[in-house]
Amino acid sequence: MSVSEEISREHDPAAVRPLPCRVMLAAGQSDRAARLETVLEFLECEPESHRAPPDPDALAVGGLLALVVSGCLGEELFELLNNLPEIAPGVPVVLVGEEAEFPALTKAARAQVVRRVGLPVRYPELADALRSARHAAANGGLDDGSRTVELFRSLVGGSPAVQKIRRLMTQVAATDANVLILGETGTGKEVVARNIHRASSRKRRPFVAVNCGAIPPDLLESELFGHEKGAFTGALTARQGRFEMAEGGTLFLDEIGDMPLPMQVKLLRVLQERTIERVGSNRSIACDVRIIAATHRDLDTAIGDGTFREDLYYRLNVFPIDMPPLRQRLGDLPLLIAELTARMEGEGRATVRLGPSALRALSVYPWPGNVRELANLVERLAILHPGETVALEDLPAKFRAGLADGAPDGAFDHASDGAASPAMLQPLAGLEPHLPQDGIDLKEYLNDLEMGLIRRALDESGGVVAHAAKLLGMRRTTLVEKIRKFGIARPEDATDN
Repeated sequence: MSVSEEISREHDPAAVRPLPCRVMLAAGQSDRAARLETVLEFLECEPESHRAPPDPDALAVGGLLALVVSGCLGEELFELLNNLPEIAPGVPVVLVGEEAEFPALTKAARAQVVRRVGLPVRYPELADALRSARHAAANGGLDDGSRTVELFRSLVGGSPAVQKIRRLMTQVAATDANVLILGETGTGKEVVARNIHRASSRKRRPFVAVNCGAIPPDLLESELFGHEKGAFTGALTARQGRFEMAEGGTLFLDEIGDMPLPMQVKLLRVLQERTIERVGSNRSIACDVRIIAATHRDLDTAIGDGTFREDLYYRLNVFPIDMPPLRQRLGDLPLLIAELTARMEGEGRATVRLGPSALRALSVYPWPGNVRELANLVERLAILHPGETVALEDLPAKFRAGLADGAPDGAFDHASDGAASPAMLQPLAGLEPHLPQDGIDLKEYLNDLEMGLIRRALDESGGVVAHAAKLLGMRRTTLVEKIRKFGIARPEDATDN
């Protein structure tokens, strides 16, 4: 779908608002500007080129998809970028070029930068940057970045699998397409569904979840579509169903693979007609609901077995997201554990640290319960060993089974059981990350790991850079440069001392 064809639906399904396709291009080099114009036109945008900083009044007019900045244009340009939050606070910015070409921007200006694209410019990267700009436009403009942080907070990790999930979530959140989330139990399917809703234009409307496998078949129709008074024994009053509760928002159908065949037929009709009928009524009710479904079952096999309708599958499977099991991204374990303990600290609960030998044992455990099992383990250890460092012998027996002889010599030479914090352990030192057949973007992977550790160190040090630098074993000036490089926000009362 082209930029000019994309629309953002408001709560009234009849009200549609075309997204802008006009792009303002500020490029200091004519050859680079010409290449960018060609790519932007191929993306069906309307580029307006400027060899000097564009007129602030033109930026403030509105109807602008993005401001694309490439090449050094002098101090005037950076003054314009730093003033952009006051001039045009809703305009997304895409920076094209090397980091050295762009001096440090203010926090407010950085919040408007949706993407930085390297050189040479590649079509997929620029297309993805404009997709992020369209996402911002579809959701009523930019915010201070907190929503993006919150969106991915539950998807901790730098593995390629997690990075792919993040990209897919960003792409589909700006649309109304039905989503089918596939994956084993405990991989975080509902977390992804909730975050897609929160990043969408429906975020101010309800998110309603229903587990199709937990409701008896004879009650599921009433649960989804509601019922009228006297529709069946016990129906003493009329009741809304989940579809009506989710009007204008998102309905999450968990364990859709467990839905009985008769209900599958009725759900298919609702998806086709966009209307529902309460049990005991013949009156059709229009519904504007986005459907996100999830299941741990293999639906292709279920279709072959005759337990799942193929036509319903194609209705739901518009945009599939496959959740990776934890055993396929073991390199994320230290960051996941650090996130879980940080949440417990934030809730005022006792927390725990894991020593290298314990972490090594967890890295060879198969994790059949995935992230949910890991969260349960961390909580259990915090109850048993509050404020302590857990060693290998403190783990339950099943977690030690894969490492019967203890941690291999030198597995975690950089830390000791008495002092190792999961946030400070370097994930690549003792754990081998999953390497997919199609390769990995090593620079992006390492940048994600580095940013995660820097944020954690700043949190633990209350935003004091000097203390965070000590935790990370680097000079304060080096850490300051990295904070600027990654655009990491710090607490308002943070200091560099």
